[in-house]
Amino acid sequence: MAFVTTGASADPLRIATYNTELGRDGPGLLLRDILRGDDPQITATLAILTTAAADIVALQGFDYDLTGAALGAYQTALRDRGLDYPYSFAIRPNSGWQSGLDLDGDGRLGGPGDAQGYGRFSGQNGMAILSRFPIAAKDVQDFSPLLWRDLPGALLPETDEGPYPSATALAAQRLSSKGHWIVPVDVPGLGRVHLMTFHASPPVFDGLEDRNGKRNHDETAFWLAYLDGAFGIVPRDRFILLGDANSDPVDGDSRKSAIVGLLGDPRLQDPAPVSAGGRDATGDAGDTVDWDDPQPGNLRVDYALPSTDWTVLQSGVIWPPTDDPLAAVAESASRHRLVWVDLDRP
Repeated sequence: MAFVTTGASADPLRIATYNTELGRDGPGLLLRDILRGDDPQITATLAILTTAAADIVALQGFDYDLTGAALGAYQTALRDRGLDYPYSFAIRPNSGWQSGLDLDGDGRLGGPGDAQGYGRFSGQNGMAILSRFPIAAKDVQDFSPLLWRDLPGALLPETDEGPYPSATALAAQRLSSKGHWIVPVDVPGLGRVHLMTFHASPPVFDGLEDRNGKRNHDETAFWLAYLDGAFGIVPRDRFILLGDANSDPVDGDSRKSAIVGLLGDPRLQDPAPVSAGGRDATGDAGDTVDWDDPQPGNLRVDYALPSTDWTVLQSGVIWPPTDDPLAAVAESASRHRLVWVDLDRP
């Protein structure tokens, strides 16, 4: 693993975020594939997670089911490989949650684009937290139901005809394509740590109204509003914002102001992790995803941003150089690479 070192600690806290891209095309299929034990992609993601050996990891692209069967089976598979996460958290995401309205403007109802977040079934490509330490589930703040229009300064999509796709649809549209969670974890000897996690919509696959681009921007901008006190209870210290913003501050098609604002926010610090094998054509070593086919290529879209009271000891992206045997594993697991950060306990 490539990393940046800024200090030393005998007992750091390792936090990671990883878009596993383990979403399947139908409900129950992920559980089936995990239980079979021979799915090469699942095996590869397990290898990446055991390599990182984080204390707490936020997962994206992991199908949700009501009983948590798939996540439980995945925990067992990790435990069988020597990485024990006795605690987990997942709730129903907006993906696949049908609205009963034409949210994507295609003139039809019931398609994946008419769900509150794009999905062929409820829970597709959800989120989850795995932890070595107890999760205070009763104290979780879930902002997934927040309506897009209720975000201060929301960039709501419009055309010459008015709100897109309609005033009725836009009034019912939630902001989160998957979710926005603040998840407290009680770490022995440290106290409560708050994970602020999300997975934003891709800023593409739309038209001139830029519905997805504006939503992607606002899903990231939510955190700036939250830290300003617009919603809920804001922790004073010991928090980490992590997840897949689907937005690079320099390259790609997203609107940059929200992610640039987040990376420059004085309440957060950017460890700017590097990878040995993920350099793009410009030599940028900070990328976290390989979208070479189709373009735009390598981008930085996955983030772990600690609050400024933490001391960052080291950080990195598991993207080994091509001559490392782990490189093929990382590529076969997901187009995204796991991002991790080691924190000294304040």
